[in-house]
Order: sequence, then C-alpha cells, then structure tokens
Amino acid sequence: MSQSILVFAGLLSAAASVAHIGVVLAGPSWYRFFGAGERMATLAEKKSFVPVIVTLGIAFVLGIWALYAFSAADIGVRMPLIKPVLAVITGIYLLRGVGGLIAPLVSNHPAILENSKLFWFWSSAICLFIGAVHLLGLAYVWTSL
Repeated sequence: MSQSILVFAGLLSAAASVAHIGVVLAGPSWYRFFGAGERMATLAEKKSFVPVIVTLGIAFVLGIWALYAFSAADIGVRMPLIKPVLAVITGIYLLRGVGGLIAPLVSNHPAILENSKLFWFWSSAICLFIGAVHLLGLAYVWTSL
C-alpha cells in the first residue's frame, strides 16, 4: 500500500509539472486562467521569456519531485538523499498550502493581491492535498529508506 501512495504522490507532482508546461504552450489565456497573475500574462502576450523561464523552471522542479516520489516507491532510478529530500518536498507542499490560505487574509503585498482569493484557495487546497499524500506515503516507508 505504501508504494501505491508514493506512486500517487509522484503522479500528482508529474501532473502539476505537465500542467505548467501546458500553460507555457497555451499562452496568456492559460496564465490568466491558472492564476499566474496579470503581470505574467501580459509578459507572455509580449513574448517575454520571463514567464516561460519561470513556468518551465517550476515544471522542472515538480518533475524532479515526481522522480523522488517514484524512487521512494522503488520505481525508476534511485535518487540521492531520498529521505531528507522527500521530507523537504513534503514540507514545501504543506507550507505552500497553509501559507497560501493565510497570505491573502493577512498580506497587502501586491504579489499576493494580484491573484484572486479563489486562486489562493484552490491552489493551496491542491498543495495541501499533494503534501498530505506525500506525508502519508513517506510515513509508511520512512524506516525502509
């Protein structure tokens, strides 16, 4: 069962990675739809490389995170430092989830206010879910890593 949870965690990270690639390929309307903010969408309209580099960078990191979850499930290549790295990945997902729920309620920072509260709610809920799946899978295999 623990392996299937980690496979699911890896698939969630992989899906998030693919979604980010889709945003780059689809362009400004997807930057807006997925809540990247008007500044990123406008830069994408102007054919700036900034949104492409940022979004593909995120996609790359999420892809690496998927590899770590798969590796912990004994699928694919064995990644280095799997225990601490997977713990950090799990923590980042959970912190992003909690922080994203709190930030729009307590911050007046323009980068926070640029996105809607609906964006912050759904993206945070997704991050919390993915983090919880990682945490559950990691808890099952912690002693065997």
